[in-house]
Amino acid sequence: WHAGISKWKKYNSLNKNSIGVEISNPGHNFKYKKFSQIQIVSIINLSKILIKKYKIKSKNILGHSDIAPTRKKDPGEKFPWKYLSKNKVGLWHNLSKKSLIGKRKQKINNLEKKQFIQNLLKFGYPQDKSFNKAKYSKFLTIAFQRRFRPELVNGIIDQECLVVSSNLIKNSNKTS
Repeated sequence: WHAGISKWKKYNSLNKNSIGVEISNPGHNFKYKKFSQIQIVSIINLSKILIKKYKIKSKNILGHSDIAPTRKKDPGEKFPWKYLSKNKVGLWHNLSKKSLIGKRKQKINNLEKKQFIQNLLKFGYPQDKSFNKAKYSKFLTIAFQRRFRPELVNGIIDQECLVVSSNLIKNSNKTS
């Protein structure tokens, strides 16, 4: 029962539909630290076994903050999602760092902000109408940034966030 109150795509309460793998780390409230190489190698090896055994698609390898963005921060911005994806565990965008860096902190208009949030919902992030819309958008943005832009987690939707989210939508429809 690792997930608690959670949602991804059409699934509610992911405890019923998922396998939880916990990785020891003190977490954000207790001197969050980088994951060790042994931990990462272990998670890759275990994940590959589970992926093969249960035919899990890359786009369905998730973190707690993906499925419960208002409650969870883990595995957090120090978790190497890009490296895992290179090792066939999880999904990552295929945009170059060079092409993205100029888009970082570039303001976007309200229509583009709505498009970003729609991209996240289409990708699978949960919608929660019990929160104020602006506050919940910030939760979603932070969860997205922790995973797909860990170098800058500020909760501000910028051009980089929009471009990465659009690329993920495009890629998640093509990949396993």
